[in-house]
Amino acid sequence: MSLIGLHVSISGGFLKAIERGKAFGCEAIQIFTKNQLQWKAPSIPPSQGIAFLKALRESGIRKVVAHASYLINLASEGDQKRKSVEALIGELDRCDQLGIGELVLHPGAHLGLGEKRGVENLQDGLRCVLAKTSHLKVKILLETMAGQGTVLGARLELFREVLEGLGWDERLGLCLDSCHLHAAGYEFRERSSYEHFARSLEKVFGLSRIGCWHLNDSRAERGSLRDRHQHLGDGEVGLKFFSMILNDDRWEDVPLILETPKDGTGDAGNMALLRKLRGY
Repeated sequence: MSLIGLHVSISGGFLKAIERGKAFGCEAIQIFTKNQLQWKAPSIPPSQGIAFLKALRESGIRKVVAHASYLINLASEGDQKRKSVEALIGELDRCDQLGIGELVLHPGAHLGLGEKRGVENLQDGLRCVLAKTSHLKVKILLETMAGQGTVLGARLELFREVLEGLGWDERLGLCLDSCHLHAAGYEFRERSSYEHFARSLEKVFGLSRIGCWHLNDSRAERGSLRDRHQHLGDGEVGLKFFSMILNDDRWEDVPLILETPKDGTGDAGNMALLRKLRGY
């Protein structure tokens, strides 16, 4: 069975994040391990990490994934690239201190350098980070993106190129975002197209590489390249896809994390809908 949950705030401390996830009945949660709009953060004391793991075990939440800062852009160059590498190393350390095994990372934007150069920069940055954190087991999950502007990651072939260039390092995987994939032009809304998409993922990447899904409907039409998250069932993706993924044994123990809007039906409504679609 897949693990449904939310991105929850760490405002007030990491233990508050667990409390928030528990209050919504989450089986998995996603958090930032620091202020995601700042480059640096103080280290996490061992006692804080121990308290977090203890509270997590007692909460019933089975898995936590972290999301890296939006400031990190490994596809860039110069000072931004240097700061991004340092920041990503720091985030992997923080995940390790909290016992978190996966860190979701946006692949970055080439900022006018061109996709080829951006991919080369991304590979170079990941190679450096993986080498400097070889003592850690934390995996980096590269997130699929909608493709707006110069952002990398709208094409799954790009991720294959990155992984091949890094020798299919075992610490690299993918986070699949339903809204982003839809905006990038992928079709999976009917049973036949969903099965084709899932089988292609298994063939090209292997299911073990898929460490997380972000579940979002989309306000924008397929192929729009526009990142516009919507409540489940209120957008262009529709409920059928979410029902199929929730009841697919291929995603056994994989976190399915909601990143839907907070207004309207909100987290409670979207979580209730996930349970209904899954059958309880």
